[in-house]
Amino acid sequence: MGIKQKLGLGVASAALGLALVGGGTYAYFSDSVDTNATFAAGTLDLNAAPTEIINVSNIKPGDTMLRSFQLKNDGSLGIDSIKLATSYTVSDANGNNGNDDLGDHIRVNFLINADKLDAPIFSTTLSDLQSMSPDVIEGHIFSPWFERIGGNLASGTSDTLYVQYEFVDSGTEQNQFQGDSLQLKWTFEGKQGEGVAR
Repeated sequence: MGIKQKLGLGVASAALGLALVGGGTYAYFSDSVDTNATFAAGTLDLNAAPTEIINVSNIKPGDTMLRSFQLKNDGSLGIDSIKLATSYTVSDANGNNGNDDLGDHIRVNFLINADKLDAPIFSTTLSDLQSMSPDVIEGHIFSPWFERIGGNLASGTSDTLYVQYEFVDSGTEQNQFQGDSLQLKWTFEGKQGEGVAR
């Protein structure tokens, strides 16, 4: 090994030693703090009482049946829309209905309030209602009850709704419906409103 190599190796060793000594003696102030965050989702919990709105027998053309029920918001969030889905099945007792649907002869009158039961705000037959998906808050069906809190069903509240069912008297013979029955299912689906800045 030549003198230049020895001298270079000595300088490199000295620089490494100084770096180790300097690194071991470097000191500074420091501090730290922890932060936490919690995200808790709200709940939508739409309920109806009673769940069987109507159960009648021996009805005839011209009969009307008034019923009331409650929609309740048992969740922690407001419900901004409530869609109504209708489905039904007809049992043809005598097998003579042909293409005549009993749902065409059962009219549903959605009523404004208990004081004006003869003034429906919306009327339609079950067969027509089955092809709709109205919003009972926004769609002029039960909207007067929900207006009190910005058009929604607020958390912890309930509204009593009135419905009149009518076996429409067509003014002609309706013997094909004798003994028939209709099973109706209404499904109310509540949805939240748009998100907001918090």
